[in-house]
Amino acid sequence: MSKPYISYIDPASMKDAAMLAEIERCRTYGTPRPESQAIRAHVPNVFWSFANSWRDVFHTGIADHAIKELCRLYVSRSVLCEFCGNQRSIKAATAGEVIEDHVKDLINFESSTRYNERQKAALSYAEAITWDLPVDDKFWARLHRNFSEPELVEIGYFIALTMGQQRWLRTLNIEHHQILPGVDGSMAPGFEDMEKLQQSKAQPDYWAKSAPKPQTQAAE
Repeated sequence: MSKPYISYIDPASMKDAAMLAEIERCRTYGTPRPESQAIRAHVPNVFWSFANSWRDVFHTGIADHAIKELCRLYVSRSVLCEFCGNQRSIKAATAGEVIEDHVKDLINFESSTRYNERQKAALSYAEAITWDLPVDDKFWARLHRNFSEPELVEIGYFIALTMGQQRWLRTLNIEHHQILPGVDGSMAPGFEDMEKLQQSKAQPDYWAKSAPKPQTQAAE
């Protein structure tokens, strides 16, 4: 088992009933999975800051959840965060709003036929934030055609939140099925347990083996 560069807090050592309940929710439903929260648990305020933001901005909120899930996965593909990229939102998958085919063309979303115009507009927002791209009036006009200003605030905040967290998590060498293993809540197909995860990562077409080409211009 790979060793994280910051140790996990063992759930068995946690005394706070609310934290234990949240870790159990992570084990069962994921996004986030328990490993990342077991790192944040070193600082309870960090643990709860992320848990509460994730609940209020990602799982609920005013913008379409499936749109936010696509943006989250776009960030994963862009920054090569395998820990986050090998998870899926149960809420979006159960509703049939984000299926595996939706994940395949994320980096090349603008030329893909898998996404509608609203999804492409949101992904252009994620692209511009993730790659620090220059934007113009045409870029923003597209966003305003597709989303209200409150939605743009929430989606932009969420993209920034998940991008920062993913850039951090990818440095930690954490992996799934290391904390409270045995439940596959939110895991992507082919990553449901450690054996399947290792098999999927060994495939020649495993997504993280190919670094995406840095973008230079925001999609409009």
